[in-house]
Amino acid sequence: MRIPKEVKFIISQLKKSGFEAYVVGGCVRDVLLGSEPEDWDVATSAKPEEIQKVFSKSFYENKFLTVTAQTGSKNPKLKEIEITTYRKEAKYTDKRHPDEVKSAKSLEEDLARRDFTVNAIAAGLGEKLNKMDIIDPFNGQQDLKNGIIRAVGNPEERFAEDALRMMRTVRFAATLKGDWQIETDTAAAVKKNAILLQVVSKERIRDELIKIIMSERAARGIELLRRLGLLKYIIPELEEGYGVSQNKHHIYDCYEHNLKSLDFAAEKNFNKHVRLAALFHDIAKPRAKRGKGSEATFYGHEVLSARMTSQILNRLKFPKKDIEKIVKLVRCHLFYYNVGEVGESSVRRLVLKVGPENVEELLQLRMADRIGSGVPKAEPYKLRHLKYIIEKVSRDPISVKMLKVSGKDVMEILKIQPGPKIGQILDILLGYVLSDPKKNKKEFLKKEIRMLGKLSVEKLSSLVKFAREERDKIEMKRDEMTKKKYWVT
Repeated sequence: MRIPKEVKFIISQLKKSGFEAYVVGGCVRDVLLGSEPEDWDVATSAKPEEIQKVFSKSFYENKFLTVTAQTGSKNPKLKEIEITTYRKEAKYTDKRHPDEVKSAKSLEEDLARRDFTVNAIAAGLGEKLNKMDIIDPFNGQQDLKNGIIRAVGNPEERFAEDALRMMRTVRFAATLKGDWQIETDTAAAVKKNAILLQVVSKERIRDELIKIIMSERAARGIELLRRLGLLKYIIPELEEGYGVSQNKHHIYDCYEHNLKSLDFAAEKNFNKHVRLAALFHDIAKPRAKRGKGSEATFYGHEVLSARMTSQILNRLKFPKKDIEKIVKLVRCHLFYYNVGEVGESSVRRLVLKVGPENVEELLQLRMADRIGSGVPKAEPYKLRHLKYIIEKVSRDPISVKMLKVSGKDVMEILKIQPGPKIGQILDILLGYVLSDPKKNKKEFLKKEIRMLGKLSVEKLSSLVKFAREERDKIEMKRDEMTKKKYWVT
């Protein structure tokens, strides 16, 4: 095990002061799995006041016997290290928080209160501070090797202490590297006690759900929640689609389609907004379904799905900005587009409806939806063509607004009233700037305005024609480059 020097320093200083000290929990698990820990936790026999005497740069602002020591490290993950006194916890009357936290007599007693065997492993520094001593009273290393999530001791007692541990069971099975299985008695205890999840705060449930959604095996995590009886206490609406067939355009039922869409979004590492939209985009189909078999219809399901998505995300206490974006993606996911059939004005309205900042995520959702339907291609020609049209209608057009001068400047310099001549001069100036962008400077353009103001109507008309031809050439070249980008003709 490679332990950072900052952590070694913490442990060595506590040992020099006559205390026991070990790295514990998730950081030990991650290192043994070959992953870099998100943070490092140290358990010690020292009391909080004793820890603070050893580390002058530390603070103690909680009731959980945890002191935070500041290391001065340049590594953000190691700037602060939490040091906790060995502890044991009394009854959990509310199934969420211990009634009180008391110090324990030994490391083994501290490890016994932890959730899973893979998180109940400790590592201490040997005499020379370079050899690791592994303390593993619950055979967590064997479970790490076999990919088993197993509760420490009696699983029902662990879940009765903190009901959120049932979601954590699924989260670890979905997020830890490798193919993990939930041990039989642990899984049975989750099923038996799933109803206890109702007493857990929505915020804590949301945070665990996001970790599952953002994992590589997000869809497997959602399916595990369903199999273990937890999903009905988190997103019961999603379960409504289980076993509900669709029509000739889909080979999966409503529930499986949503999971397949999420699976693709996770595979492509799309962000949480797209992943959640993929999971919820057709959530209303069971309620909107009319008819049976291959000709069944789901008219208006995107509107109802957006409404249900809003209700779910509000219930789970998601931030307002996240809700607005995800709901908008769900509402707009069923847009229609066919090459040569849908014009630029319709595409422009779609961009305005979903918001230019959300267009790429909408297209990602569309790809996830296609794969979730069981079709072979996520990005067929017409979707690439749509991307081309969206970029075309979204970019700033080539116009005189790009110039550092305006019609007002022309009128003031030439002392003339509004008329066609102003537009002609601006068109000519634009031609100059398109040929050489460095010429788009106010002083240069003002000088050119004075010269152009002396020319005859015929000469100005000739220059305008040339300038407009140049603009058309550049527009055509820009369009050709965009077509090449998306492989369309």
